[in-house]
Amino acid sequence: MTTYQGRMLDALGDPTRRSIFELLAVGPRSVAEIAADLPVSRPAVSQHLKVLKEARLVSSTPVGTRRVYALDPQGLAAVRGYFDQFWNQALAAFAQAVEQPEEKS
Repeated sequence: MTTYQGRMLDALGDPTRRSIFELLAVGPRSVAEIAADLPVSRPAVSQHLKVLKEARLVSSTPVGTRRVYALDPQGLAAVRGYFDQFWNQALAAFAQAVEQPEEKS
């Protein structure tokens, strides 16, 4: 696993960051909007967003005097690619098992 993918998985290992990630999956939000839906302060949300941004899972856009956060499609593609490799291996193993003739007792 590359360091990049490791940072992504580490970032999602925290329950609060996972909750923020899931809220952003619904659509872009400001820090205040995120904090309104979670039992943490705005400064705490900002710190969690910083970790998610460093892991390239979220991006931010300035809108007036605030920043709006959204999921980063490129980061999501990298996470999906990481998990797809395991899925592809599992499917290949399943196909191989199905294609093998049954052994008679």
